[in-house]
Amino acid sequence: MKLEGVKVLDLSLFLPGPMLTLMMADHGADVIKIEPAGEGEPTRTLGFEKNGAAVWFRNTHRGKRSIQLDLKSADGLATFWALAREADVLIEAFRPGVVDRLGVGYDAVAAVNPRIVYCSISAFGQTGRYRLRPAHDLAVQALAGTVALTEGFDGKPAPPGLVATDALSSLTALSGVLMALLRARETGRGDYLDVSMYDSLLAWTPNVTSKIFATGEAHIPKHERIAGGQAMNSLYETADGHWLVLGGSEVKFARNLLEGLSRVDLLHYAELPPGPGQYPLRDFFRETFATHTRAEWEAWFEGRDVCWAPVRTMKEGFDDPVMRERDMLMFDAEGSEIVGTPIKFRDEPARIDPRLPGLNEHAGSTWR
Repeated sequence: MKLEGVKVLDLSLFLPGPMLTLMMADHGADVIKIEPAGEGEPTRTLGFEKNGAAVWFRNTHRGKRSIQLDLKSADGLATFWALAREADVLIEAFRPGVVDRLGVGYDAVAAVNPRIVYCSISAFGQTGRYRLRPAHDLAVQALAGTVALTEGFDGKPAPPGLVATDALSSLTALSGVLMALLRARETGRGDYLDVSMYDSLLAWTPNVTSKIFATGEAHIPKHERIAGGQAMNSLYETADGHWLVLGGSEVKFARNLLEGLSRVDLLHYAELPPGPGQYPLRDFFRETFATHTRAEWEAWFEGRDVCWAPVRTMKEGFDDPVMRERDMLMFDAEGSEIVGTPIKFRDEPARIDPRLPGLNEHAGSTWR
C-alpha cells in the first residue's frame, strides 16, 4: 500500500483530523491515536451506536491504535516523546498556542525529529485576528459568507446539511501532509503545516466569487445559479410531495429536456443569465413537475440526456446498489456498516481494517 511504513501520531478529535488519519490508515500508515485523559475521543460515545460502538467513531477510527496520555504529566510526556522521535507525521487540532504551552509544539518536536511533518488544523489558523476565536463548522461557514448563499424557500438562510469546512480542511491537510512527506524523502527535513478551516472553505469559492470581485456587490442568493436562480439548476416539487433537481445548466441539457416536454419555444430563457430573466422557465418547470409523482418522473427521464436527479434521503442513497459496487458501503464481521475510502488505486488498493481500538488498548506500544 502507498503509505506502508509511514508512522502517524494523531492528537486531533472529532472529524477533520481523524478523517485525515483514517484515509492514511486505509492506505497502510500506522496511526496511533493519542486520546486525552478521562473519556478519551468524544466520538466514542457521540450519536447513535450499533453493535456496541458509536457509528461516528467506527467510521473515523477503525484500523488505528489507541494510547491514552495526559500530556500535562511527566509519564504522559515521556511516552509522547518516545513516539514523536520516530514519527513521520503529527496531527493536532487544539486551539492555537495549546501545543506550545504543553511543550509539544512543532519547534520542540522538530528539534529532536527534523523530518517530522507537523500539521495543525484549527478554525481560523495560527495567525490573524480570529486565531483564538472558538468555532465549529457552522460558525466558520457563517463568517466566510457561504451560509448566506443558501436560502430556503422562505427567503431566509438555511443551515448547510454537511460540514463543508471540516471536510475541506481535512482534505487540504491531507494534501499538504503528503506534499511534505514527498519533500522530506528528498531532503530529510519535514515542515510545519498551518491548515485553517476558514481558508480551506474560501479556497473553494472560485465559482461564486465572480460577482463580488467584479462588481463589489454582495450576492442575491435567489438570483444566483447555485442557489436556484438558474432554471436548469434548481429544486422542483413533484405531485407526491417529493422533490427532484435539475443540475446541469448547459443549454444542451435544457434543449433535450424541453424537446421532451414539447416546449422548445422556452429555450431562449435558458440562455439568459441567472436571475429574474429565467423565472418564466423556472415557473414552467414548477408547474410541470408538480403534475406527476417522483417515481413517474424517474421513469420519464430514463434514457434522456438531461442532468437531473431525484432528491433522496441519505438512507436511500446508501441503499443504492452502486454503494456496494464502488465499495463505499462495506460491513464488518458483526454486520456494522463501514463507509469505504474514496481513494481507489488500481495496483495498491486500500485495505480496510474494520477493527476498533479500545480506549488505551495499545498502551505501551511502539511503532510497528
